[in-house]
Amino acid sequence: MSAGRLTNAWRQSLAALAMLLVWNLFLYRDTVMAMVTIWSRSETFTHAFLVLPIVLWLVWRERQRIVLQTPWPSPGILFAISASAFAWLLGDLAAVNSVSQLALVSLLVLAVPAVLGLPVARLVVFPLAFLYFAVPIGEFFMPQLMDWTADFTVLALRLSGIPVFREGNQFIIPSGNWSVVEACSGVRYLLASLTVGTLFAYLNYQSTKRRVLFVIVSFLIPIVANWVRAYMIVMLGHLSGNKLAAGVDHLIYGWVFFGVVIMLMFFVGARWAEPDRPGIKKTIQSGTHPDFSPTRLWAVTAFAAMIVALPHIALLAMANGEGGKSVTLVEPKILSPDWQVASEAGYAFKPAFQNPAAEINTVFSSQGNPVGLYLGYYHRQTSGSKLVSSNNALVTSKDPQWARVASGKREIQLNGNAVVVRTAELRGAALASLAADSRLVVWQIYWINGTMTTSDYLAKVYSAFYRLTGRGDESAAIIVYTPKKLTGSTDAVLESFLNANGGAIDALLQKARQSGQ
Repeated sequence: MSAGRLTNAWRQSLAALAMLLVWNLFLYRDTVMAMVTIWSRSETFTHAFLVLPIVLWLVWRERQRIVLQTPWPSPGILFAISASAFAWLLGDLAAVNSVSQLALVSLLVLAVPAVLGLPVARLVVFPLAFLYFAVPIGEFFMPQLMDWTADFTVLALRLSGIPVFREGNQFIIPSGNWSVVEACSGVRYLLASLTVGTLFAYLNYQSTKRRVLFVIVSFLIPIVANWVRAYMIVMLGHLSGNKLAAGVDHLIYGWVFFGVVIMLMFFVGARWAEPDRPGIKKTIQSGTHPDFSPTRLWAVTAFAAMIVALPHIALLAMANGEGGKSVTLVEPKILSPDWQVASEAGYAFKPAFQNPAAEINTVFSSQGNPVGLYLGYYHRQTSGSKLVSSNNALVTSKDPQWARVASGKREIQLNGNAVVVRTAELRGAALASLAADSRLVVWQIYWINGTMTTSDYLAKVYSAFYRLTGRGDESAAIIVYTPKKLTGSTDAVLESFLNANGGAIDALLQKARQSGQ
């Protein structure tokens, strides 16, 4: 192909690619804005603002090799685009932001091989893959990272000869109280290190083995460094009489320490850097490229544009069939005959579930046993109002009244059926509050259109399935709680309450469901 024809082919192909990308961004603008909002709101994902400029720079570095290729659209990629569009639809139906955002990035990435062809995509496969670092995902690591940080810090303190009393992720040493909260998990260090480390490996190594090894190191180093950071901060506070590292300055110390560790990691990694690949020839050899086909180009682009629009058409059709009314959840005075509203609870507890469509939080009593019932009902869920969310918890780390000290699951018999419930034990937020009467035992179950589960993942699957089948995403959190008993079985009280009132609770939720139709 002559140079002039090749230039014309690239002009048409880049125009088609730009139109398809803009069409994607327009259709999925809500998903894009949700990503940008998280980048600006959360320090954990601020680095995502740099991802797109880095991707464009990486592609620009390959421009001399790219222009030697003839754009040749790949219709087979349309199947992958269809799968990504369907994944976005499922993520939207289940209100799983990470799935929708990953699917959107996949649609943008797949547009390149679909319009320009696989040979071109192979030349920029790393920049395209790097674009996934723009997805604000990774906070699901936070609970495990917090546990590991607390485990290491307590172990290191004890090996240092400092006595430690630990309960949950809070602990007491002779000089004061400490807590491992979300900011101490190290997830922001981990994601930043993984992003920069992956880029460093690509730019400095040529062999796949070295690149993979360095990425693994960039994943492990910040985890271990965060453990050491937490231990050092507690030791600084302890040895200085809590004059150092006791306030916001411990976050500053953390970033300084992390910066030093990352610089050392890059310094060591640079010692094994491999030279750049040999230069490329800029001559165009005739007869090595297929003839450019404008018909093929615009046909693939048009089909891709139609495919990415289908999820939105499906959502409009489903929205027309779902009820648009607000829901009402009536607070009962009596459930079963033996359980009536308690005149005085003696404690105040409300789960930290955000923006339910309706909720009740009432304490009932039977034979001197108080049991609190919280129902948080979610109707036509969105990213800001959904049942399963990282923002929903029994208590937050900054709750002034309660702190979680234990969690787990157990199987109970509910109306003759085996049901698994999620369990937790809470105590007064002050670590000195160790008496049993300052503690609550809490059970939690999800209710999805009458189906019960304790799994976050199954709750999302049920929600998406019911919406796809036209039954809506009506969901609720059922939470029961009671003071921990000094004698006798606290679990028996909660199980008795659910057995006596399970039918009445389900009827309340079904009535709320009908009110929204």
